[in-house]
Amino acid sequence: MKQYEALFKDDEIDKYPFEEIPLDTDCILMSEMYMEDFDKELQKMLQGKDSNPYKIGYGARVAFRKINSSSINLSWYANTHTRFHEVSVTLSKEKIKKCVGCWRYDIKPYVFVDHEWLEQLYLKEYSIFALIDAIGVKKAIQDGILTKDKLIELRNAIDELAHTEKDIAFISFADSLILKTNWVIGYFDKGITSSYKPEKILHVIKELDNIYQDILGLPIYAVLTQGDNEYHGESLLHISKNQNHICLNSLGVPFAELMAIENSAKKAIKTGIHPPAQLYLDEQFYRSIDFKFEFQKNDKPKNLYSPIMKSTDSNYFYGSCNTLLDNLKNDKDKI
Repeated sequence: MKQYEALFKDDEIDKYPFEEIPLDTDCILMSEMYMEDFDKELQKMLQGKDSNPYKIGYGARVAFRKINSSSINLSWYANTHTRFHEVSVTLSKEKIKKCVGCWRYDIKPYVFVDHEWLEQLYLKEYSIFALIDAIGVKKAIQDGILTKDKLIELRNAIDELAHTEKDIAFISFADSLILKTNWVIGYFDKGITSSYKPEKILHVIKELDNIYQDILGLPIYAVLTQGDNEYHGESLLHISKNQNHICLNSLGVPFAELMAIENSAKKAIKTGIHPPAQLYLDEQFYRSIDFKFEFQKNDKPKNLYSPIMKSTDSNYFYGSCNTLLDNLKNDKDKI
């Protein structure tokens, strides 16, 4: 980083070492390629000349959450224009070039990072994950309801749904399912548009509930979250040539997150904190859904859980699929 040592020398420019990067406040991530131009605009501003540092480059809105020995956890506000979409990201210390601000002119902290890393933040794929379980399976087994014929009928119905929803991976265990779908946030400079549509998976869960009730007479519940996808650029699933190895093309962390939400919900139900629900949604995923304004989504029932992918305690929201679908903002999302 010697090429940047001559930048931001003015005493009125706040320089933050890695260990002192401000937490839980609005910050900007920007490519290192804009550092010199940003410094020039700051210098002109401090000299009382006409300048505008905000016109420099393109910044990603973030809030840093926790500083680790060799990385920092942050919330990336990937979209605040058409929905409120927050994504948890880990940034390696070695990718950070400078962190500066200027309290005199109310310039919030700017963190300049490796250009390629920042580009990948926009270009790489992320995933939505869902864990679905049938309710009342133990009694159904005892009553002899789960026959081979019924289970094959169920499998065939899920096959038909999967054929329609080609961008979703369905991994089934008869009485339970894992769903995974990938998305990108989009990158205007590269002509890539956002593919994030969390509303779609709600419709799929509704279809699955209909299938389970029609064939087995059992309702379902679902747990949902979003997360990183280290297999970006790969297919949703990997199936070996011999078809005896299936890889979900994902780390296990998002599934541990699903289990953390499920375990917290089960404890809450058992202790009377809240009643059973059809859906349990991680708050970042829930808040990213495009609801009607009058729905007042932040006032809906929620409960704490200890997340795996975030540095602080989080909440899950709970409710019914119909309630969420009925309150989607856009009519096309209700189809």
